[in-house]
Amino acid sequence: MSQAKGDRRERELVNALDEAGFAVMRAPASGSATERELPDVLAGDGEHFYAIEAKSSSGDPIYLTGEEVEALIYFAQNFGAKPRIGVRFDREDWYFFHPGDLYVTDGGNYRVKKETALADGIDFDEFVGTSEKVTLEEIGNNDDDGPDEDILRVLNAVEQGVMDVEEAATMLE
Repeated sequence: MSQAKGDRRERELVNALDEAGFAVMRAPASGSATERELPDVLAGDGEHFYAIEAKSSSGDPIYLTGEEVEALIYFAQNFGAKPRIGVRFDREDWYFFHPGDLYVTDGGNYRVKKETALADGIDFDEFVGTSEKVTLEEIGNNDDDGPDEDILRVLNAVEQGVMDVEEAATMLE
């Protein structure tokens, strides 16, 4: 990915966070111009404060060096922010991860595949607090004992021809 594209993606993230009500700033010197490693984006909404390392890709897995992640965690701890890795693949939204949730390669680097981002990442709306992810497993565990028995009896009566549809509709109202 070109530096210009990376800069554009970071600005895109900053603008989206700003529109979501966060106070936000981009650290354009991140990765250069200073001896200290700085996160790409700092964002806070008065309740949540984040130091974000932003990466994007056209579709290939995204890699971060162990040093990048360690520097992010160190800065976030000293600043009082939560460290997050923000990833964006072409034609997809931003997804966020805590560094501890990323896959670590044998060489000590970190990797995020597109499939992992889509399946396990926190999407932008959940990240900024405008929605909450609910899994199919959670929906299945809602203590629902199945269909209402009274409704099933009425439907079975209609199916067996014991009750006509109009009578069933009246009973089910």
